[in-house]
Amino acid sequence: MGVVTDIRGRRAAAKLDGARSCLRPGGAGEAGETAGAREAGGPGQAGGPGESGVGSVSLFWRIFSLNSVGLVAAAALLLGPVTVSTPVLPDEALVVLAGLAALLAGNAAVLRIGLTPLQRLGRAMAAVDLLRPGTRAVVAGPAETAELITTYNAMLDRLETERAASAGRALLAQERERHRVARELHDEVGQTLTAVLLQLKRVADRAPEGLRDELGQAQEATRAGLDEIRRIARRLRPGVLEELGLASALRSLAGEFTAHGLTVRHEVRGELPPLTGETELVIYRVAQEGLTNTARHSGADRAELRLGPVPGGVELLVRDNGTGLGAGPPEGAGIRGMRERALLIGAELSLGPGPDGGTDVRMRIPCGRREAR
Repeated sequence: MGVVTDIRGRRAAAKLDGARSCLRPGGAGEAGETAGAREAGGPGQAGGPGESGVGSVSLFWRIFSLNSVGLVAAAALLLGPVTVSTPVLPDEALVVLAGLAALLAGNAAVLRIGLTPLQRLGRAMAAVDLLRPGTRAVVAGPAETAELITTYNAMLDRLETERAASAGRALLAQERERHRVARELHDEVGQTLTAVLLQLKRVADRAPEGLRDELGQAQEATRAGLDEIRRIARRLRPGVLEELGLASALRSLAGEFTAHGLTVRHEVRGELPPLTGETELVIYRVAQEGLTNTARHSGADRAELRLGPVPGGVELLVRDNGTGLGAGPPEGAGIRGMRERALLIGAELSLGPGPDGGTDVRMRIPCGRREAR
């Protein structure tokens, strides 16, 4: 069939002209809109191929233009000198199938390019963790896709801000409840056990010789319970932090955990910059939780507790020589609690292997900025 070459040539020209015409209108305005969306997208965004020129054309106009080119080319061929025999000849069927395949391939390519940013957005949404802020989806693709990604990034900004505020309120309420329980334990339960201990002593002084051993055991059990109540009250409400400051509180904390086969070495380096009471409390609680995890789960016999100034702030380090993190279960409530406390003051918390095995828990607290509340 002699018209095959002519049909292909006119179809290719029609596609090229149609593609050029669909890229020209609105290019500058929509490109400006996409650029503005990228600037508003927040940290963590990177440029991509879909962000320039062609990326400003909406997905609707891409598909519509391609389909229009195919339909116009088909109409032009039907109105022209091209005829289709009855029955259809093999060469004519080949031309029709080739045109249909080209149209389907063009549609598939446009949809693939247009939907790829949505697939990336889906993966970013599945992997997002508000306890690790700052990660944002890449703004790319057609105009409506870029607008959707920009809106999603703005939503993440709001969620992170609201979560930090709500976490601050929850932790403040938690600390108040800790203080109330510690005060009740010290003033009520502690005083009651002290009275019981004194009463047992008076009874033991008057009791027959055969009962004194049993009363002595009851005294020792009561005394041990009283010591445990006082220890729990100190952990709930670190009075040494309020009375003697952060350095003395960390020294006392290291002394509490230096028992049962674990040796904790503490060090406060250099002159610390001024810290708010909230920041000092977060540092103390993170150190406390880090040493608790070391004592319970790591199997370590040595641990280090360090606090010192670094460029732009201070850094807390809790290090042990235990079994390390490994490929264990997801983070538990203790680690998530440390992350929430770090977010409360705008700090960065990281967990990783130590230089000689074990686990490093690092929290870097920025100074010279207002802590998040």
